[in-house]
Amino acid sequence: MTAADGVIAASKRYAESMTHTGNPFGQVLVALVTPMTADGEVDWPAVEKHIDRVIADGADGIVVTGTTGETSTLTDAEKLRLVEVGKDVAGGRAKIITGGGSNETAHAIELYKASEKAGADGIMIVTPYYNKPTQAGILTHFRLVADATDLPVILYDIPGRTGVPIKYETILRLAKHPNILAVKDAKGDFSEVSRVLNQTDLMYFSGDDANVLPHLSIGATGLIGVTANITSAPYRTIVDAVNRGDLKAATAEHKRLEPLVRAVMTHVPGTVSAKYILHGLGRIGSPRVRLPLVGPEEWEAAIIEDELALVTDVPGADFSNFRPDRNAAAGGALPKVHGTTR
Repeated sequence: MTAADGVIAASKRYAESMTHTGNPFGQVLVALVTPMTADGEVDWPAVEKHIDRVIADGADGIVVTGTTGETSTLTDAEKLRLVEVGKDVAGGRAKIITGGGSNETAHAIELYKASEKAGADGIMIVTPYYNKPTQAGILTHFRLVADATDLPVILYDIPGRTGVPIKYETILRLAKHPNILAVKDAKGDFSEVSRVLNQTDLMYFSGDDANVLPHLSIGATGLIGVTANITSAPYRTIVDAVNRGDLKAATAEHKRLEPLVRAVMTHVPGTVSAKYILHGLGRIGSPRVRLPLVGPEEWEAAIIEDELALVTDVPGADFSNFRPDRNAAAGGALPKVHGTTR
């Protein structure tokens, strides 16, 4: 396939995914890592190259500045530039969703307003973290942020990181907001997912790479995945198979993916392992992450590499020339300008 053929195919996939009634996000969304130089500055040429690669492989949505993108250590200027670069590179082939947000409601509002001006196609709002607000506070935060722009909203429910869940009753109330269209679920309560799908028009996106197929099998629309940074092609295969009712094909691809998902998601933070693997594949120039994240320790790297040795026949994930560099990945970086809410 030529580069031109790849662009045409990606554009066709994007157009087809947008025929799903009320879905402005796509189905195969990548929780994008933010490639950085060895000194911890954003590597903008690598960002462009990486976005283009995941779209060509099958993604029809990109979430920039999310957890995997190291939102906590990005400046607002970097976050907005990631939206702009994403829009430019995507060129209509995929939607660009801005993630992250803030645990300060006022800051989140201003950031998402600026993201809308920068060209974002949608926003993903995370539950306020560290503050541990009540459900009334969570409800108010989401409503005010959703009111601030005309963009479609994905709620991000990840209590393992935020310390508080979005409870079922709160989700039902939020579903009535005209801009709130979806939930990224990293809570893993499938009975609750089913209840919400039965009682609302909300879409669900799997936020746990290991549970993509289970989510899809009970009615989720798609996924927002970390492992998709390595290859989005098998997720495209799974989603397309589920769309046509071919559970056998979807399950076969799910099984092939399992060792790669385990390598990325089990031993160190997904951002760290994804960058370590991408660097070993020669797709990014450095595996650097910003502190307090650090690269894998020797024993962690060894386990990741052992898991990768089990990966076979996964489209877009050829490890025959994998060249990991544990020294390059060691430690973390202090950027020149710190991320701050003010």
